[in-house]
Amino acid sequence: MVKRKDPPGGGKDSHGRQPNNTRNTKRAKVQTARTIRTQPSDAALEDGKLDLNRFLNAREFEIKSLERSMNKCKAINATRVFQMVPRAMRRRTASHNVKRVPKRLRAQARKEMLEDNTPTVESRKRKPRTTRARIRAETMRKLRYLAEKKRKRKAKKAGDGAVEEVQRRGSAVVTTRPPRPKIRRNMLNEPPKADSKYRKRQINKTWLPTHLWHAKRATMTRPSSPLWRFAIPLTSTAKCYRPTHRASGQKGVVAWDTSYMSTIGVYGTADCLERALRYLGLVQEGLWNTRGKKWRAGVRKWTGTVSRQQKGSKRDIGPATIVWNPQPPATTSDEMETSEKPKKPRRQILIRTHPSCFLELFEELLKVAKGQKPQLHVEDLRFEVGSIELVGPASTETLLGILEPFHESPEAAERHASVFRSLAGVANPASLPKDAILAFSARDPRLSYPPKRVEIPSGGEQTILKTLTDWPVEENLKPYDIFDRESRYQASRMPSQKSLNRRKGANAPGEPIKVTAADPPIPVMLLASRPGTDGQAQGTWTLLAPWKCIQHIWYCLMQYPVSTGGNPRLGGLEEQRQIAFEHGTPWFPGDFPATTAGMNWELEERAKRRGDWDRRPKSKRLEWKSLDLGAGRKGEIGDGLACDFEYLFGVSARTRTQGKPDAVSIPDAAAEAMVVDPPAEQPQSPVGMTIRQVTKTEFSALMKSGSGEGVVPEGGIVAVGLEFVTRGVAKPCARIYRLPRKGGKVGGAVGVPSTQAEVPATPEARTRDGLPVDLSEQWLSKVPNGDKKKGAAVPRMPVGVDMETRKKILAGSLLAVEVPYPKPAAGNQTDFGGHPLCPGEEDLIGFVTTGAFSLSEGRGTAIGSISAGRALETLRETGPREGKFCVVRNAGESIGWLARWEVV
Repeated sequence: MVKRKDPPGGGKDSHGRQPNNTRNTKRAKVQTARTIRTQPSDAALEDGKLDLNRFLNAREFEIKSLERSMNKCKAINATRVFQMVPRAMRRRTASHNVKRVPKRLRAQARKEMLEDNTPTVESRKRKPRTTRARIRAETMRKLRYLAEKKRKRKAKKAGDGAVEEVQRRGSAVVTTRPPRPKIRRNMLNEPPKADSKYRKRQINKTWLPTHLWHAKRATMTRPSSPLWRFAIPLTSTAKCYRPTHRASGQKGVVAWDTSYMSTIGVYGTADCLERALRYLGLVQEGLWNTRGKKWRAGVRKWTGTVSRQQKGSKRDIGPATIVWNPQPPATTSDEMETSEKPKKPRRQILIRTHPSCFLELFEELLKVAKGQKPQLHVEDLRFEVGSIELVGPASTETLLGILEPFHESPEAAERHASVFRSLAGVANPASLPKDAILAFSARDPRLSYPPKRVEIPSGGEQTILKTLTDWPVEENLKPYDIFDRESRYQASRMPSQKSLNRRKGANAPGEPIKVTAADPPIPVMLLASRPGTDGQAQGTWTLLAPWKCIQHIWYCLMQYPVSTGGNPRLGGLEEQRQIAFEHGTPWFPGDFPATTAGMNWELEERAKRRGDWDRRPKSKRLEWKSLDLGAGRKGEIGDGLACDFEYLFGVSARTRTQGKPDAVSIPDAAAEAMVVDPPAEQPQSPVGMTIRQVTKTEFSALMKSGSGEGVVPEGGIVAVGLEFVTRGVAKPCARIYRLPRKGGKVGGAVGVPSTQAEVPATPEARTRDGLPVDLSEQWLSKVPNGDKKKGAAVPRMPVGVDMETRKKILAGSLLAVEVPYPKPAAGNQTDFGGHPLCPGEEDLIGFVTTGAFSLSEGRGTAIGSISAGRALETLRETGPREGKFCVVRNAGESIGWLARWEVV
């Protein structure tokens, strides 16, 4: 029902009717509520003297009057129920259904709806209005009738068969359990069989254990185009960019269901496992000597990049986390057993990697395993082990609230569980020992649903400091149950929710459900990770558990009441990229173009950008050939819709073979040859497959070595973090230029500063590509407090001077402005409105893969990859102070911005 506003003013309307006085009544109520009754001060005086009792009674009356007025104002100005719910719960249609608000507000909402005569609307009970809706409703009614008929017939047939079976076998009834899922060795395993209701929707993809929960609250990948063979949540349906930033760093917690991450199990002797891991790039001696003892014992994890051999060189596969299973303690019978040839103990490791590079890593492991003696066994555990990741100050608190140790008695208590329970009060997982691991058996979190807030015990700071200092996790170390196939299977046979509800109904209200023999222990493993960059950034908790247990853990986790308010926030793939970007760490696979998975991601992104560009009308899309870069240069460099590393290294090869000192071309002609129109479909270029990743350690070693010692691999790129010096925000596919070389100046030597020699001999002195000779100085002049200070700051007007002196100072400042010589050239020849031009094509060194305004830094930042050879050449010529300055220009734009890069 539509409400009309009251007409302004009072009196009767044109028809002689009395107007609605609701607004006047409301105003009178507000004025009455705001009136605070007081007592005069004379009431506390008696014969000119202060009566203390009367004075206190008068003040008591005034205080109570103030409190009554405040309560009345609060009641008068109270908003409606549907405006009192949290912002995340507000919906445009919420005011038409009382059940859409919390239970504590439903009574008030029902009263407001009765006063306003608002009808209650339920979509499932709404009558169809169109022909198509009526046909669908009729079809659904018929299908429901047929399904009910089929169910009754099936139940009758099953009952008859059970009676015959009982009569034939006597009183004994045989019950069978579902078969245990098969895990084939050295082969890929099939995903779990979905329910018949949802089986057709998972023909070409696999749902996460929490898919139905996410589908109602997040934007999922399209059903026809899954990501990495999974239906993955991309981002929350609510606005969450700033809330995610606050929850991940200031207060709260963000959680992801990362069960799409792939897990591989490898079994064999320790020597064979060492040789296999060395083949995958784990060649650091610190892993295999005494420094890596804790890692090999199973109390630490290793996180890094694994690689494979390709044509005599290594090529990165992707990031991986490797965990060893501790050895069982030696028993007396084992020590007394003697034999001529004792068997070597067999070890187990778990390798957790990204799904985009899983197949590549699995094939390499199979190749290595077959060459070992005794042979290694490789198992595909993708659908055996699931995972949940948490980031934020309340991540430890949330895990403590839902994970309770299964064994409560002191005799059977696990050491890792005791250490975990002592972490109450830890606000950052990064404060734990590096790469720490905690593995124990937990109870079903549904037994204590709803989860209660964790209380920090008194004197907890001393307990935390002692635990973090000692970290007693190596005492009584036993193999982790999550490595055991039988333990994972038994944990997946959890009781149904109906049985738990019956047990809960038999208890007193608020009493938790007691553990029985029907409740199996859940083997869990917690991995604490630190951010890749230094600083006070938040660490990450990774929870590993059996695949079928993730759903129940997730439901309880998202209902935990955080001590700072609210519940854990939902995170998708976009939030994962956002947090990695704010921490200044590259995100796999988007920021790793030197890997096969990264190149495939880049090709898919190119196809999406190409599709968006093609769908725009010609008048609304950018024409790459008409882009003006200044100094007569026309057209974008390379493919404007891609991080065109193929074009970058193709240019490098052409420059080395064809570049001659006397090869001078007209700028316009060079621009025509420079433009490369992006094809309709981008094939995987062979040049892109030759890109090699140079790590931070390798690049630092090359910088310290001499100019003739270090050899940069062909097509080597290095990941860098970019920070803009003043202004500017980079976008993906932005171009990264180094500052032009100083050797092109007239009369100046390479790398040698000069004073008079830098002045051009003629007004039209230019480099061979038409750029100004002092372009590098123009960019360096924009560095605040840089090496070259272009004059002092503008002086302020002195304090206390008269008007005549002010006029003289102003006239002197105006006359002191130098007239530019030579005369400014035509537009966009020497600058863009006072902004320096972008360097030439020969100074292009890389591309931006991720860029935006960083809320953590308060300025524009970016992650990109640059040519290691060109970057190293620039650093050796100009030094690390000026050599790390660069110019970043977004694709399709003419103006660039000064930034500084650092290797990450």
